Amino acid sequence: MNILVHASEPPLPNLTITPDSAFAILLKARQFDVKVPQTDPDSGSNPSDDESVDALEFGPSDDTRRELFSAIHDLNDDEQADLIALIFLGRGDFALSEWNEARQEAGQIGRQHIPRFVTEIPLASDYLQEGLFQFNLSLQDHLDSP
Repeated sequence: MNILVHASEPPLPNLTITPDSAFAILLKARQFDVKVPQTDPDSGSNPSDDESVDALEFGPSDDTRRELFSAIHDLNDDEQADLIALIFLGRGDFALSEWNEARQEAGQIGRQHIPRFVTEIPLASDYLQEGLFQFNLSLQDHLDSP
């Protein structure tokens, strides 16, 4: 009698950051990702005259950037490490099997630098989405949930 044994996949590492927090940051990062640096900071035109193009620019008083910084800053150290490790995972810097190493690397950035680090990564929201997907967490499922 031959018994076929299926190798089970190793369990997923535990995430400290909640999916709700991660997806909220992802969505805020996505809003920030589409912005470009200011081209005319002293513009005196009316937003309706210039088709609200200033809404797609970020500057020193940008609310989207401030909200993203605040959301990241409000995370505890472990949650911040998970956030950065998820971005590393989604960017392909680490494999899921290297989760602990990704978190260690994230810890090297330093708490005070993490918000700026995230905003300086082009496509950070896409990388975060891919990292979450590797944990079987889908943005669409999150948006569709009640």
